Formats: sequence, structure tokens, C-alpha cells
Amino acid sequence: MRRPARREFPCHELPACATQNPMRHAMNTNLTFTGGCYCGGVRYQCEGPPLMRGLCYCRTCQAISGGSGNLFMAIDAKSFQFTKGAPRSFNKNDRPGSPTRHFCETCGVHLTARSELAPTAVLIKVGTLDDPSVFEGPQLVTWTSEMQKFHLLPSDVPAYPGWPSRNLPL
Repeated sequence: MRRPARREFPCHELPACATQNPMRHAMNTNLTFTGGCYCGGVRYQCEGPPLMRGLCYCRTCQAISGGSGNLFMAIDAKSFQFTKGAPRSFNKNDRPGSPTRHFCETCGVHLTARSELAPTAVLIKVGTLDDPSVFEGPQLVTWTSEMQKFHLLPSDVPAYPGWPSRNLPL
């Protein structure tokens, strides 16, 4: 399969569509998201609109997803809580700001991630949402520099060779 031609943005240059958060206006601010792991041992809930929606192709996300990219939704950490069970956590601490990942110790499903680089946000793994359709697709794609030949880029979505460091709503 051939990847569509697209413009990749340097990490310090964000297009207007990535610096604005259309979800703040498009979604009801009283929206409640729920989700959990495969076995049901760990559950979570959060309220409010997502801060952003993304797809990451970094090697770490490829490893934790089994080879594909990682679809995630960033939400305000103040609105997030685990409602059942307590996840295990892991941080490889291999670079500054490396994320702490939360997963179910029984079934192994990766639920969320937190990083000191975005202390006010929780990244929810889209596949753990009770209704993954609320994701509606990524607003940006990160770490395209580490993509594999079999990975596909969504059309009309800004893509970056690394993590865009400026102007994100996190």
C-alpha cells in the first residue's frame, strides 16, 4: 500500500489547525467518558471535552501496541479518576519526561499514560473507551520519523517527525 503524499511539519512549526482545539466547541463540556481494561478489573471515568486527539508512531508506542501506532485522547487530569481497581504503573525512565504507563496487572491492557511534560493531562488509550467512536480520529500524527513502511497516515491530518513542542493544548 502506498502512503499518501503529505507535508510534514518541523516539530517547532504547528499549523493553525493543530494549535486550535475544535473539540472545545464541538463537544458538550458535560460529556462523560468511561472505559476500562479487557477483563474489567480496572475502570475509569472522566468528564469534559478532550484536550486533543492523536496518533503516535514512536518506537515505544509501536512496542506497546503490538506494532501499530498508538491512538490516544488527552483529557484534563483533574477530571480523570479510576473507579474500579488500581492499575500497575511502569516508567522506563530512558529519557527526560518519559511517560508513566498504567495497565491492568491481570489482563495487561495499557489504559493511560502521564508525563511530567504535560502534568495537567492524562492520555487515554482509545481502545479502552467504552465507546471508542467518541475519538472521531486524530487531530495530529507524531513521530512519523519512526514509522514503518506498513504504517498509514490519515489524510488531511498534520504529521510531525517528532513531538510538536509548541502551542499544544496540554
